[in-house]
Amino acid sequence: MNILAITTDTWLLAGISVAVVFSILVILVFVLNIFSLVATKAVAKKPAKKNIKAEYNNAKTLANASLDDKAAVAVALYLYEQEVMNQESGILTITHNDHSWSSQLNTRL
Repeated sequence: MNILAITTDTWLLAGISVAVVFSILVILVFVLNIFSLVATKAVAKKPAKKNIKAEYNNAKTLANASLDDKAAVAVALYLYEQEVMNQESGILTITHNDHSWSSQLNTRL
């Protein structure tokens, strides 16, 4: 096939298509850059405040937990460990339900 045999209308359509796609990509890049500038300015306006005193008080409260609280945590951890250690059998049982709405084809029709 001769490349020159393609009509000028085909080349025009291909050129317009490439130009439209390229234009959309350029617009998308500009929009994303604007969003990133807005987001970084919003983050810069809100400096992260670290409340060390509240963290210290929280740690102190956890260290002074009652025996009931510690027992509850111990029981929860024990039950979690037992659940994690349970081994599944790995056996799948597939049974056929004889209903007209079964996922298999209805052979009665």
